[in-house]
Amino acid sequence: MEGVVALLIPIVAVSGFFAWMIALSPVGKAFAERLRGGTGPSGGAAATDAVLQELEQLRHEVAELAERVDFTERLLAKQRDGERLAPPA
Repeated sequence: MEGVVALLIPIVAVSGFFAWMIALSPVGKAFAERLRGGTGPSGGAAATDAVLQELEQLRHEVAELAERVDFTERLLAKQRDGERLAPPA
């Protein structure tokens, strides 16, 4: 029994420290505000709409980047094929 208690003491101490650090962080403060029933610093539906617009813009930018990567890969593959098919000098 003493061995179990001796093992639990550092585990509880370390866990408590990390819980305390999370509670002091912005994430912990936001979670506490949500538990209190607050809407947060920016306020309900308007914040949700703004986040959804930002998300849609990010999706559009990611789609553009994917197209650019595909184009670049095709150019590199074409260049490699040209080098491979070139007659030896």
